[in-house]
Amino acid sequence: MSLFDTIDEPSAPLATVDWTPTRAAGLARLAAFLPHAGRAYARNRNVDRGPGDRSNVSALSPWIRRRLITEEEVIGAVLARHDFAAAEKFVQEVYWRGYWKGWLEMRPGVLARFDDALRALERAEANSDAVRRAIEGRTGIACFDAWAAELVGTGWLHNHTRMWFASIWIFTLRLPWQLGAAFFYRHLLDADPASNTLSWRWVAGLHTVGKHYVARAANIHQNTLGRFNPEGQLNESAGPLTADEPTPRPMPPPPGGSVSAPRVALLLTEEDLHAESWAVRADVAACAALNLPGVAGEGIAAARFSAGALADGLARAQAHFGATASTLGRDDIVAWAGGLGVEEVVTAYAPVGPVARELDALEARLAASRVRLVRLQRPFDTRVWPHATAGFFKLREKIPQLIAGRA
Repeated sequence: MSLFDTIDEPSAPLATVDWTPTRAAGLARLAAFLPHAGRAYARNRNVDRGPGDRSNVSALSPWIRRRLITEEEVIGAVLARHDFAAAEKFVQEVYWRGYWKGWLEMRPGVLARFDDALRALERAEANSDAVRRAIEGRTGIACFDAWAAELVGTGWLHNHTRMWFASIWIFTLRLPWQLGAAFFYRHLLDADPASNTLSWRWVAGLHTVGKHYVARAANIHQNTLGRFNPEGQLNESAGPLTADEPTPRPMPPPPGGSVSAPRVALLLTEEDLHAESWAVRADVAACAALNLPGVAGEGIAAARFSAGALADGLARAQAHFGATASTLGRDDIVAWAGGLGVEEVVTAYAPVGPVARELDALEARLAASRVRLVRLQRPFDTRVWPHATAGFFKLREKIPQLIAGRA
């Protein structure tokens, strides 16, 4: 059966994005975008037509980020419609997310340093007038101010626009990049620690040393189709930022676990909400969604998407496994597992970030009650992450082999 056999044609035109936080909505958007995922995407992907017309981009990132739909599904659907040469640019964008996650997974200290720097900056500059003007869209740079309002209002920005915004924040407004990354993380529907933090580092020139991204007025004017022209307002001669510490050498990515008990409980987090495709060959006693307020975005649109996605993932898991379902806080899980009498609680592997930290703490508490926490790693991650030791080019060269299952 085709992935789309049970999906109705989207009622809204492709220009409009239905940000409903369900797997069904994500699949409908994917189905609508598929005809445009080949050479048309490669030609037009850098153009930001504005929030009223998203027909040239997929806008699938919020669903992929939470694995309401998975990378394998998206790539498979695109390559069933287009040959690889036509769809290569789009496929690369899907692999970029895996690259960022794998790169950070092998260098968790980079995120720890970011968190430490952010806390210090927030104490020192939270009330800075310059930061407030930037966040509230009162800088006087029309494009930047419009994008700040769009981000807060919708929870999404075009990928090219995110680069422009970050560059202006860092090099023109001369604000700490960590505060800009935190602003994005609060509001983006698709925010995750790896893609967000490392993308900002890349723009600043810290990810690939000496290689930074400078927003240019002519480029903005061309790729917003004349909607904006910040000529004379941008610092277009800025050099890259310099790091206080060298980038750590990569460590081998940790392996995932496997289910060994005949009867288990499933625990869903926002890292992976497609439990139906988890490698579980056991009787499922119950399903629960771990509610962690503040772990994902705290902006109104982001928080609403997060809550809806968690509810959708839990409802589908309940239906698929025929098990009871509940939403639990971090302090309820041990008692829940104990009441079920299971030896294992199975969850999806969470890459470096807030959810992983929560699972680390939960693992210790469950172990004290003689319950094992099993973290299942998806084959996509297991295959992709080892190739994220350096720049994206190394992974990009492996994409055909990864698709064919030979890498």
